[in-house]
Amino acid sequence: MKPVLTGLALSGLALPAGAEIVAASPSHYTLKHEAMSTLSPEDMWERLIQPETWWSPDHTWSGDAANLSLDPQAGGLWQEAWEGSSVAHGTVLTVMEGKMLRLDAPFGPLQGMGVTVIWTITIKPDGNGSHVTFEEVANGAQASALDQIAPAVDAVKQEAITRLTAPAAED
Repeated sequence: MKPVLTGLALSGLALPAGAEIVAASPSHYTLKHEAMSTLSPEDMWERLIQPETWWSPDHTWSGDAANLSLDPQAGGLWQEAWEGSSVAHGTVLTVMEGKMLRLDAPFGPLQGMGVTVIWTITIKPDGNGSHVTFEEVANGAQASALDQIAPAVDAVKQEAITRLTAPAAED
């Protein structure tokens, strides 16, 4: 599939995102992504909890980000539902409204590998905008070869933070 940016109108500038594979081994990886946005922390939170507005359709099972939803409460799901099918991409572990969302989220092929993935998203005020950080820790068996998959996951999360922190279309 080709990257699609429909649903995102870039009406302002977000600062470039920073990405890093902090650590990687066959049984573990740690990723960190940071980006600045002109959106206030309150607006960033509202955008975050609506993944259908910023997650790439290229990284969905259905090919349509409009099928995504997030229930932002402990035990809630980041899910995708379409035409008799559904996927629980992640379970919400922690919500600190406007500040932090933590998910147990083995997205994509990690789900079938039995890997544990904890994805923490933090939002902090920064001037007139927001500083957003993604931190992801994955653990699995040595046979998981997580050091081999870490670069692909890193690229997906880099795209995600870039899309999340891009200014939303003016309504």
